Amino acid sequence: MKKKIRKAVFPVAGLGTRFLPATKALPKEMLTVVDKPVIQYVVDEAREAGIEHLIFVTGRNKSAIEDHFDVQVELYDTLSRRGKTEILERLQAMQPQPGQTSFTRQQVPLGLGHAVWCARELVGDEPFALLLPDMIMQSEEGCMKQMVDLYEHTGGNILAVEECDPSETHKYGIVGRGKDAHSSFEITAMVEKPKPEDAPSPFYINGRYILQPEIFALLENQETGAGGEIQITDAMLRLHAEQPFFAHIYEGRTFDCGAPEGFVEANLAFALQREDLKPFITRFARDILAQEG
Repeated sequence: MKKKIRKAVFPVAGLGTRFLPATKALPKEMLTVVDKPVIQYVVDEAREAGIEHLIFVTGRNKSAIEDHFDVQVELYDTLSRRGKTEILERLQAMQPQPGQTSFTRQQVPLGLGHAVWCARELVGDEPFALLLPDMIMQSEEGCMKQMVDLYEHTGGNILAVEECDPSETHKYGIVGRGKDAHSSFEITAMVEKPKPEDAPSPFYINGRYILQPEIFALLENQETGAGGEIQITDAMLRLHAEQPFFAHIYEGRTFDCGAPEGFVEANLAFALQREDLKPFITRFARDILAQEG
């Protein structure tokens, strides 16, 4: 019998050097896309998928993330007294319940695989979701919700993938495509940043995973790989020899908010999705383009 996906891991220990000086004192995950921090979009996606326990793997200077998901009594009281019921209700709806969040420290920056391993005691012996907080998704139904639905049919391990231009496979972790399975396909290979001529397919991993707990034992003794870090892909390759992996083809939009270009794209895309902002953004963009032209 398959165990329910109840827990999600969010590795949020990165320094955010591509956003300095903005991230000198502010965690990159707390940078705002329109009016919500990046991390809130990712948490909302997890909660939509039925995740009950949010596990954050933090680093130094990340206390703002913990504060964001805590109850702010003074703020709530002030909003209530001033009759700001709409925003108060929005904040309360975003607030995890007591006991639904855990925080653990990645004390040494040894890569994504090491960050996931740091969550082993909190995850325990059950499958879990892994969401990279730099990547935020835009679709009618969240990417992780789609993955959990697929997991109910396939079990095993699931990676969300998207199709890239075949000439750009060297930028991504690429999977090999096997036979179809429900709305997905079996993964036959995982290759980190292959040359186009060596890529087994144009499908790349986009930062969403469902993994079985056996991954922790493999990460325990995983040798360092590229960049002197413990790579999650290396451990997944070893797990793939023992367990099936399936790919969920995600057809929404993905924004890499770990890069300035993706962050700007996300702000524009989510602003245009809002009826109160779309007219202003459209008019402003036309004016700017006209001046530049």
